[in-house]
Amino acid sequence: MTIHEFGKENEKVIVLIHPSIVMWDYFEYVIPLMEGKYHLIIPALPGYDPDVKSDFTSVEEISSELEKWLIGSNLNHVECLYGCSMGGSIVIRMLANNKIRIKNAVIDGGITPYQLPWLATRLIAVKDFLLICSGKLGGAKLLEKAFSTDELSKEDVEYAAKVLNMISAKTIWNTFESCNNYSMPEDIHTDCKNVEYWVADKEIKDRKGDIAYVKRVFPHVTIKEMADVGHGGLAPFNPERFARCIEDACE
Repeated sequence: MTIHEFGKENEKVIVLIHPSIVMWDYFEYVIPLMEGKYHLIIPALPGYDPDVKSDFTSVEEISSELEKWLIGSNLNHVECLYGCSMGGSIVIRMLANNKIRIKNAVIDGGITPYQLPWLATRLIAVKDFLLICSGKLGGAKLLEKAFSTDELSKEDVEYAAKVLNMISAKTIWNTFESCNNYSMPEDIHTDCKNVEYWVADKEIKDRKGDIAYVKRVFPHVTIKEMADVGHGGLAPFNPERFARCIEDACE
């Protein structure tokens, strides 16, 4: 896992964890807006790292690896831990681990473990795997039909197709299998006082189960509905708004 750092001279640390089917440059428009004030930590997650040939492992393993890196780098006091979708799963697990001192946490459309029978979770994983592989095999046109989020430009679709061409089938499978079924500690406790779950207004129905889950495991969570945006659409399509929302979370 390659760690990218910006604004290293700044005291306050913000960790930004990207979703699936993108690379760490998902935050490229956010970086110049925030690196003057914050020390930004942006990991390139295994399987999605263009500099290291690897496969996505699991939410549990990646959370642990990131925690060890932060502690080893003496950066275990985090002003804000942010993760989108797959990245949100990692934020949830890190909050539950409670090994890092996290002042504020943002789970942006984060995926929570399915509370379903084993067979049902396997069938869902297979469905998601086949959906994404259709884009990998069929190229940009099939990919465009597979996603329902913010309106994508030709360049956006070509970027996603490029990422799909880079990642392995194993990474695609492990991503959905793990994000849908990762384990959580039996006794969940976090010292983080401010936990926010952001949900795009276009996906409230789709996130109903995730919202119920985070309310149960983090009773003090604040649910924030984001208007006029699709799943994971803030950072790449409205970086100024993203930066303001992170600032608000920190305040």
